[in-house]
Amino acid sequence: MATAAIFSSLRRRRSPSLEAFLAPVDLTQVALLQTLAAVSSELISFFSDKPFFFQRRNFRSLIRKMEIFLVMLEYLRESGSRSMPSLPSTAILCFKELYLLLYRSKILLDYCAQSSKLWLLLQNHSISGHFHDLNQEISTLLDVFPINDVGLSDDVREQVELLQKHARKAKLYVDKSDENLRLRFFSFLNEFDNGRIPNHVDLRLFFVERLGIRDAKSCRSEIEFLEEQIVNHEGDIEPTACVLNGFVAITRYCRFLLFGFEEDEVQLPSRKQKKPRKGLITREIADTFITIPKDFCCPISLDLMRYPVIISTGQTYDRSSIVRWLEEGHCTCPKTGQMLIHTRLVPNRALRNLIMQWCTAHSVPYDPPEAADAPAESFAEGLPIKAATEANRATTTLLVQHLANGSQGAQAIAAREIRLLAKTGKKNRAFIAEAGAIPHLCKLLSSSNPVAQENSVTAMLNLSIYDKNKSLIMDEDGCLRSIVEVLRLGLTTEARENAAATLFSLSAVHDYKKRIADQGGAIEALAGLLRVGTPRGKKDAVTALFNLSTHSDNYARMIEVGAVTALVGALGNEGVAEEAAGALALIVRQPIGAEAVGKEEMVVAGLITMMRCGTARGKENAVAALLELCRSGGAAATERVLKAPALAGLLQTLLFTGTKRARRKAASLARVFQRCENASLHFGGLGVGYAFAGNSTPPNRDPRFADDVSMPMSISVQVL
Repeated sequence: MATAAIFSSLRRRRSPSLEAFLAPVDLTQVALLQTLAAVSSELISFFSDKPFFFQRRNFRSLIRKMEIFLVMLEYLRESGSRSMPSLPSTAILCFKELYLLLYRSKILLDYCAQSSKLWLLLQNHSISGHFHDLNQEISTLLDVFPINDVGLSDDVREQVELLQKHARKAKLYVDKSDENLRLRFFSFLNEFDNGRIPNHVDLRLFFVERLGIRDAKSCRSEIEFLEEQIVNHEGDIEPTACVLNGFVAITRYCRFLLFGFEEDEVQLPSRKQKKPRKGLITREIADTFITIPKDFCCPISLDLMRYPVIISTGQTYDRSSIVRWLEEGHCTCPKTGQMLIHTRLVPNRALRNLIMQWCTAHSVPYDPPEAADAPAESFAEGLPIKAATEANRATTTLLVQHLANGSQGAQAIAAREIRLLAKTGKKNRAFIAEAGAIPHLCKLLSSSNPVAQENSVTAMLNLSIYDKNKSLIMDEDGCLRSIVEVLRLGLTTEARENAAATLFSLSAVHDYKKRIADQGGAIEALAGLLRVGTPRGKKDAVTALFNLSTHSDNYARMIEVGAVTALVGALGNEGVAEEAAGALALIVRQPIGAEAVGKEEMVVAGLITMMRCGTARGKENAVAALLELCRSGGAAATERVLKAPALAGLLQTLLFTGTKRARRKAASLARVFQRCENASLHFGGLGVGYAFAGNSTPPNRDPRFADDVSMPMSISVQVL
């Protein structure tokens, strides 16, 4: 009776999704035993030689259980080949359960083999718990398994029964030495949190002697793994992402303190992103069997949302992902690119309830953070703990010292690390500048080492996102000139692109727009990048040109060096057309700009095409540019716009379906035509009579259209 109850419990624990995975339903008895024996043998042979740094006892115990299962499976398989009677249905069902247990064991062992030492140390309790859970399931399986009915030999039966007894008695095992190491790691965090830098000898003993992290490459791998866990953090596991940031900062400090700056080879950073590793074993198991609905996934992390929140643009993100985005200094919506009116996060409880219902129906674990019901505003302000800041500050001191006095290789490494530190958080950007990094990075901009140059200009870009650093960069003697030189003659494509993005970031300050445009070669190089650059390079160039075009004193220079021609050409490029049209709409407000744009043969056709096929914001910019061209470009320009094919229908469409700004611009354009005299032209479908004056002067700007000057753009600086 007890056995039946346990068997029933075992069956209830299996979800429909896992049942779908256990599809050896159609296998014969012999084939099932062969499959299980092959899987067991493969796991034993593969993992027996793996040196597990942590969880040694739990690992050996699990492998030993597999070895006993393999002995039993091999015996039954050989007996089956000698026409052994069929196994009872209970045994067949247990073997199907064993198939799943073997697969879960493989996931756990793979996880331990592929994870970094520091991550395994931090997850010591959790991973020990996963080993214990597997042991409990094995124990339940053995309690259900009909040992007396499968015809085992005495020696095999004795081994299985012994395994059954040990499994029943097994308790959660957490290695004390591993736990002491974990607590020691936390003590370093506490020291930094209290404003003290841990002793050099203690850090070396921990990282080198106890953990076996003996060189810069190994230490860097540990940092990269921890950073991946921060990116994939679920919000419901320990340690929190905030604490993990502290451990990353400590490890980065030790990487330079203990192993210095010299490396055999310094490589350019790769644009290819590594595939993120899973942060939770149970989650990895669930993901193996289930496809998550797209609407339940965060647009940033692409993972199941644990606590969905709505931002000011109406888009929904997982709270932990959007908070990280805001902490990195972004002020736009990641999905739409729109500027955020505010950073308040509103819980999307309706979606959260749907996700919880779906998880319940599919037996997917869903444990939202304990603080999920706290005011959302508090999460938007969650800054890294003091320990991370202090450790990063100590690291910055080392980096700046080597920027100033290190070898060429050390300088390249220091620039790369400053680039990474400046990638997240305004605090990091602030104290990097305070430590005096900008003058040394400026010198590296002219380096003949492509790695050093690329990292220094990218670090400059990341630092410039913090408003107070913009003045430090612009006031540094020769810094703007050096950035423009990298834009013109940079040794790598990414260096040139990031130089363009740096100019865009700096030009956010109105007083700097003229200085940048007056710097010899700046606008020419941006125009050249817009013509022949990569898709990302063109985007960097067009956003910089747009910013510069908001200063009327720059129009003459932009016309002189061909930037207007480049902008007109960009109207046919979907990736940059919206910003190009916005820049042209600004330039044509002045007669000199309208005259230059009007001479471009393809400008009207390009703007008309955007009105037909562009984005909502692109259509706004296109109709605004046509309106300004008519107002400031004279009779010839007005005639060209008026004769554009399909313009009437496109204006009608915008008047009814466009955004508020697009409708206003379309109506203004219609009124401009209506003010013209002589040759009357009726636009079918608009229901308005228009007149065109072939030899009259362009109409003066009507005060009623003062609201048309607004040109909102949502462009953000990307940290790299």
